Amino acid sequence: MRIKFLGTGGAFDVDYLNSAAMLAFRDECLLIDCGFTVYQTLVQKNLIHRVQYILLTHLHNDHSGSLANVLLHRSIVDRAAPPTILYPSEQFKNQIYEFLKIQVKDPDKYAEFMPLEEFDGIKAVDTYGQHSEGLQSYAYIFEEEDSRIVYSGDLGKPEVLFDRLSRMRSLPTCVYHDITFHTENTGHTYYKKLLPFMNGVEMFGYHCDPTQNPPDNPIRLVFYQKELLA
Repeated sequence: MRIKFLGTGGAFDVDYLNSAAMLAFRDECLLIDCGFTVYQTLVQKNLIHRVQYILLTHLHNDHSGSLANVLLHRSIVDRAAPPTILYPSEQFKNQIYEFLKIQVKDPDKYAEFMPLEEFDGIKAVDTYGQHSEGLQSYAYIFEEEDSRIVYSGDLGKPEVLFDRLSRMRSLPTCVYHDITFHTENTGHTYYKKLLPFMNGVEMFGYHCDPTQNPPDNPIRLVFYQKELLA
């Protein structure tokens, strides 16, 4: 597995672009989230042709705002086969479908849809209401025989994710977790709440303004790890 971030910022951290990543996994290329800066970044870095599968954590604009642009580009500009949108539940598929219908009218023309359970090695963690009240969101776990990558999405309370991990088989695990440095930001995990979960895993923080990083934070930020940036 190899992960490369297209951006590491939060919804309003425009200097750092929307948090999203490309994951090379089981000989396929997955785009994780597709916020309003992602389409432009994919084009500028000449990466859009590599996107085979798309996986969304939730439908806030900074995580899905340029999804239609990516699909239309692949169809109209590249004249390529449509990417496949993986969905962890029928309800979430329907939400994505209705979201796309506003922009492309016929989503089936521009994307394939496939249940996540049919893609071996990926588990969804249902984090409904843990980021925003009444909002469906997911964290994702990607597992090979000898390693595991965890992507939190937006998550105000980390316990649900780490409880799931505690019940899985022991593997070298790398967690990419959204992080905030302000206690009043309850839609994301305050960095000190992640500290009890650092034992036994490698952890990186994203979805933040890195200039606000406090000196006592031991969690490395993705923004400063150049090998993790696309």
